[in-house]
Amino acid sequence: MPFNLPGVLVPFHLLINPRLIVPSLVVKDIRQLDFPALYKAGYRGAVFDKDNCLTIPHEDRLVPELTDAWRECRETFGPGNVLIVSNAAGSHLDVGEIEAESVSHHLSAPVLRHPSLKPSYSCIKSIRAYFASLPRPIKDEELVIVGDRLLTDIILANRMTRRAPPSLSQAHEDNTEKGMLEDSNSRARPSAERVGPLAVWTEGLWKRENLVLRGLEGGMLKGVEKWVLKPQEAAWYESLQQRFVKPVPLPATKDVVKEGWVRKLVRRFKS
Repeated sequence: MPFNLPGVLVPFHLLINPRLIVPSLVVKDIRQLDFPALYKAGYRGAVFDKDNCLTIPHEDRLVPELTDAWRECRETFGPGNVLIVSNAAGSHLDVGEIEAESVSHHLSAPVLRHPSLKPSYSCIKSIRAYFASLPRPIKDEELVIVGDRLLTDIILANRMTRRAPPSLSQAHEDNTEKGMLEDSNSRARPSAERVGPLAVWTEGLWKRENLVLRGLEGGMLKGVEKWVLKPQEAAWYESLQQRFVKPVPLPATKDVVKEGWVRKLVRRFKS
């Protein structure tokens, strides 16, 4: 694993703003995301991590179980509006951009070329530049950012929040007075002053790795949820879960046919 200085410095940032580690949505994998509902709510683009989110770590092919969900995502948001941002493929560690080309080929989506690793502000700048260059530019608050790591993917998404324009902030305050936690387009945060991407944490693993670090991340998140989040914030996150998350996909099961005593007798006779 490459040394990630921006990632190492994240805990110090969390001392100042612990809410950076809190995801907007928590899903097992991307099959639980309701992409049409997200589009209807105003989201127009998506950013995905690669390893343990779309692929098995260090492989370039999509996990077969995600084929239908990945197709639905790309069809919902449109060509070019779904971007893969990895700390391997497309980064300065990807010599000759060979891995980026392979990932883009296998996943049928562009891979961001970026000089600094997630969750650095330099990487955020590259993401913003990509979506601003599209024929129909996409704003931060119109993005869904999906990844399996709290200290990189979720921190990156939450660092992209910014102060809301006065009109949006005022609309949120008016709705709050009516007992609503969301603004008219369902993208305002519990705090009326800030808007940004929807941060989605995929907690399921296609291959177990970095379990100690993942355990520490999970412990930090539980601590923030218990000691920092206010009740109205927790209610807001729960409302997002209900609106944009589908039930966990159940594995296919085969019908079990009970064997009667006659069949058992015949089988024993034949054997």
